Amino acid sequence: MIEKPYLKSQPNAEGYFGEFGGAFLPPELIEQFKKIEQAYLTIGNSHNFIMELRDIRKHYQGRPTPVYYAKRLTEYVGGARIYLKREDLNHTGAHKLNHCMGEALLAKYLGKKKLIAETGAGQHGVALATAAAYFGLECEIHMGEVDIEKEHPNVIRMRILGAKVVPVGFGGRTLKEAVDSAFGAYMEDPEEMFFAIGSVVGPHPYPMMVRDFQSVVGFEARDQFMDMTGNLPDNLVACVGGGSNAMGLFSAFMSDPCEMYGVEPAGTGTKLGQHAASLTYGKPGVLHGFNSIMLQNEDGTPAPVHSIASGLDYPSVGPEHAYLNSISRTKVATANDAETVQAFYDLSRYEGIIPALESAHAVAFAMKLAKEKPYESILLNLSGRGDKDIDFMAEKFPPEDYM
Repeated sequence: MIEKPYLKSQPNAEGYFGEFGGAFLPPELIEQFKKIEQAYLTIGNSHNFIMELRDIRKHYQGRPTPVYYAKRLTEYVGGARIYLKREDLNHTGAHKLNHCMGEALLAKYLGKKKLIAETGAGQHGVALATAAAYFGLECEIHMGEVDIEKEHPNVIRMRILGAKVVPVGFGGRTLKEAVDSAFGAYMEDPEEMFFAIGSVVGPHPYPMMVRDFQSVVGFEARDQFMDMTGNLPDNLVACVGGGSNAMGLFSAFMSDPCEMYGVEPAGTGTKLGQHAASLTYGKPGVLHGFNSIMLQNEDGTPAPVHSIASGLDYPSVGPEHAYLNSISRTKVATANDAETVQAFYDLSRYEGIIPALESAHAVAFAMKLAKEKPYESILLNLSGRGDKDIDFMAEKFPPEDYM
């Protein structure tokens, strides 16, 4: 019997990666999510859908994005050769458009009128607003008040693109609450709206669907790296909040002898509320309609989280990441706020590339890993650029202090 490739065998028909995943939904949404799943498995695999999405990626998004050898950063670190998959050069400045254009195209085929979503750092919000403008759909983005203040440039971009930005002022006023708010609004009119989840999280089929749309990153990078070096990378590194950019990179290398590192935000300490390292410190739990590893209070409710990067401060992680970690296919790594700030400035100064704070977590860990493996190669997914973070960084961590 011929075994199916990994991407065809995971998840199973119920949306589980091992024991993680599933769809824990209120009764009134079960049928809607079944329709989305059926549409993705049929329309999403049709010739017309695939060709239209490929045309968008090539002529609108600017794909493929390049793989770049970071020569000066490699010399500065003095260890393994560091390569960057330049998703910061994708249109809108991050990997998020890869799945947003796919989700919006699916919404168009389903006859939906409006896209609705959450955002933390604003990268998903900008990408979805861009997709809505491209397809002529309405767009509503829910964003925590803390993140609205912190990521002001992306808020302006969303508004310019025509999206309605809904401030979320309850709870921690960050990403988890933005998801809660967006999901509540979606339940009011699921027939007309398409909930475009921003990572490999949520009820089935979203973890599978977003991973598949993001896999273009990994398949491009694998071919590009082989073309550049004649070999596969020894190590893959990507930041993990929900985990879409990491699954995008990892998905093409599942059968290859590469070490895969998902870098979680270690924040400022190990206590609950000081970090957002779900796989490192969490335990199984259900949040936002899926079962995964979650940071929890003693009563089982989602714990408060912190990260200097707004796109990573989520108290759970994509179920596929939980599964891959449980079978030891991936390794969990961390970078704290201080290491991330230093990496933000190091990449800027040595390569002329200003990374998003989310991506800077991956850079920080890659610099540590390079010293441990001086004769190997590291392929890092630089998932976004740091335009959105420069005002915050200049105010809180002035460039002059990192000369």
